[in-house]
Amino acid sequence: MAGALILATGLVVAALAILRNDEDPAGAGVGAAPEMEHIHGIGVDPGDGAVYAGTHYGLFRIADGSATRVAEVQDYMGFTVAGPGHFLAGGHPGQGQGGPSSVGLIESTDGGETWETLSLSGEADFHALEYRHDRVYGLNSMTGQLLTSTDKQSWEEVSSAEIADFAVGPDDPDVLVATTQQGLTRSTDGGATFAIVESAPVLLFVSWADDGALAGVTPDGVVYTAEEPDGGWTERARLEGQPEALAIDSATEVYAAANGTVLASTDGGATFSPLLDQ
Repeated sequence: MAGALILATGLVVAALAILRNDEDPAGAGVGAAPEMEHIHGIGVDPGDGAVYAGTHYGLFRIADGSATRVAEVQDYMGFTVAGPGHFLAGGHPGQGQGGPSSVGLIESTDGGETWETLSLSGEADFHALEYRHDRVYGLNSMTGQLLTSTDKQSWEEVSSAEIADFAVGPDDPDVLVATTQQGLTRSTDGGATFAIVESAPVLLFVSWADDGALAGVTPDGVVYTAEEPDGGWTERARLEGQPEALAIDSATEVYAAANGTVLASTDGGATFSPLLDQ
């Protein structure tokens, strides 16, 4: 599969999380007092504004300073919000669960409480997912392919470029940005080809809000924002610890995860504060 060093950084962190604790850290299932281990994805439910974190040990809902595990324990390697209470994910089954080692594309329409397998079970391990323009875009870590689907069942390979993360433009389904070892890249043909964005820093994760604002974080935790992929990128805050996930909801609201902590910014990434009460 794609061997970018950027992607390898995330895999090393995940492996260390497994070695540190190979049991359920909360000691129980849904609703247990959670202790989040390695966060793979962040999303905001547009229905109620709650923040969700897909982690190595389940999906967590974060609201009012506390977190609740809302789904059975499994490894949500890729996670995205498709609509109010509507989530898509990929990853691996939890301890003691049957089935293939990768779950393919799974879907929840009840806020993450229950999940249904839709396609590619045992064939895809999505490490990045996005739902936009009535399409699913997914990065299959098993093959390095960037895939798209309009029905969540049949898939088309659009690229096998070595990318670590990607984001889809809010105005055009064929415009994407992707992070690579060489730097941020941009595509205008649905991901078939990418060109380096010379003005952008080297980023680990990237996210694109509905209002057009962009955010990215470097491998060493520096957050940047921009109004256009090839415009000026402004340095913002520096996260403490290894960055694990990033999501921008608007030009003012940015969410990030580092060292198992979910952080929120309401000033466009200039400052971040933990979402969970200490």
